[in-house]
Amino acid sequence: MKILAIHGSPRIGNSKILLDEAVRICNLKKHEIKQINPCELNISGCNACNGCSTTGVCVIRDDMDKIYPLLKDSQRIIIASPIFFFSIPAQLKLLIDRCQCLWYEKYVLKRFNSNESRKALVILVGGMKKGEIGATCAEATIKAFLRTIDIKTHKTLSYLGYDNAGEILKTPSILKEVTAETEELLKDD
Repeated sequence: MKILAIHGSPRIGNSKILLDEAVRICNLKKHEIKQINPCELNISGCNACNGCSTTGVCVIRDDMDKIYPLLKDSQRIIIASPIFFFSIPAQLKLLIDRCQCLWYEKYVLKRFNSNESRKALVILVGGMKKGEIGATCAEATIKAFLRTIDIKTHKTLSYLGYDNAGEILKTPSILKEVTAETEELLKDD
């Protein structure tokens, strides 16, 4: 199975710890996994030129050229991200915004190859203990993205009150939950 793991944070912290656990499970099961971090890529913002509106292909040439095939071909996607100001970090949002061409391809041009068995796991970590609105807003953005790339089924795990890097490890049940949900994600339908 082809799996894409996306780390949405500009730092190595709690979301990376949880993503690493999910990737570890994928590797144990011998799946083909590709990891990316938008913070390490050269991704320009969408400039709303509508150049993709008739082709489904973005006119901007940058590292997204390598990402589009991964988004289309992966059978499972795992996204781990912190919550910044009730949303996702700007670098991850850049990647999502650049999928406007895939939105045109799917909804306007009707050319997206549908695969009902594609699924995703979303892992969100926030520093605010009462930051449920942040998890809700971040998930809404990611859900819109997942539906655009034709993933109809996803599970979201949200962990709030974990601000300092590594702090998530003080709650061992979280790693167990990420392990269990990753195993569930990898089941064939």
